[in-house]
Amino acid sequence: MTDNIKLPDPLPVAAALPCGSAVILRHYDAPDRSGLAHELAALCRRKHLRLLVAGDARLALAVGAAGLHLPEKQARQGPGTWQAWRRPDWIVTAAAHSPAALRQAARIGADAALLSPVFESAGHSELSPLGPLLFAAWRRSSPLPVYALGGVSAATAPRLSISGCCGLAAIDGLASPCSLVY
Repeated sequence: MTDNIKLPDPLPVAAALPCGSAVILRHYDAPDRSGLAHELAALCRRKHLRLLVAGDARLALAVGAAGLHLPEKQARQGPGTWQAWRRPDWIVTAAAHSPAALRQAARIGADAALLSPVFESAGHSELSPLGPLLFAAWRRSSPLPVYALGGVSAATAPRLSISGCCGLAAIDGLASPCSLVY
């Protein structure tokens, strides 16, 4: 996942990801978000990565993204206008911070959810980390596949090995080359 503060230029990190990975473009406040999205989309096509654009179905469509990521607040609002822009082949993910949010993501037709924060994370310092056990319990109650997000790094990822998560998502875990999680 990109972040305009922690990862101002996501292109080098995206270029280092293994084939088949996904990149979620957040960078909500970037001065030229559209330009960055086009650059990232071109890189993702060359590297066989999937690009999801967060919160903006029109931009996702314009850059030929593989899908859309919905922040939890947007997912809570229901299908809304993004549903009209959705393409049949899109991957739609939703952020979740509770079992209710996981259920809501399923109700609106998301394909998967990103549940956070699993570990201590600067991104959601107001939320207590779930830890691997609570994460696993909430994941089991989810009708959707669930990715682990929040404090995921090379040091913490092994603690999720039996959680049943379908994958890992990271911001800080990608911001430094020595902490890359594959």
